[in-house]
Amino acid sequence: SPFNCSFQAMEREVIAALGKGEPDEIMSSAFKLKVTREDIHTLRNLRWLNDEVINFYMSLLVERNKKEGYPAVHAFSTFFYPKLISGGYRAVRRWTRGVDLFKQDLILVPIHLRVHWALVVIDVRKKTIKYFDSMGQKGDKICETLFQYLQEESREKRNLELTFSEWTLRSMESHEIPQQLNGSDCGVFMCKYADYISRDKPITFTQNHMPYFRKKMVWEIIHQQLL
Repeated sequence: SPFNCSFQAMEREVIAALGKGEPDEIMSSAFKLKVTREDIHTLRNLRWLNDEVINFYMSLLVERNKKEGYPAVHAFSTFFYPKLISGGYRAVRRWTRGVDLFKQDLILVPIHLRVHWALVVIDVRKKTIKYFDSMGQKGDKICETLFQYLQEESREKRNLELTFSEWTLRSMESHEIPQQLNGSDCGVFMCKYADYISRDKPITFTQNHMPYFRKKMVWEIIHQQLL
């Protein structure tokens, strides 16, 4: 168990992973995804996280949430939203083969806005679609696009209409969720929003936790389990 191994040992592993080595060395592979040393290095302080790290971390969240007592979670890849935008519903219709979105409790949608990461959380239980942005930007349009996607998915897969008036779509205000105080931690904020929300926990972390979260994520990705 990870908790038996000493903090020093964990720290050493993290330092080694962030250290020198072949950039394309595979540090972790699971969920049909591979993370190289170069990918892991995006978790160094003040670096921007890349798709590989975020998709692997989201898969770890989904995996953890299969355990008893956690909400059922589906996480889309970072490539889902751009594909939906560029090609409409037809382009992503097959992304949910073998997944009934309407049997999930939560659906996580990472959003990449050129140089910024944000998160949309669809809470199927409460019929809400919320946009979480660590720079306080609004994502109302993004929420609407994802509601339209859900409507099409519901028609296509269940032959059911979703009633817009029953759903709440909104962007979280900057005073409601932790905000970043630099230009580089948006990816970590997004991953941790997803982590706390998928445990139904209040989001209590701050900018000060970022260096620790980055190291922790390195360990979690290498060991393919969340601490």
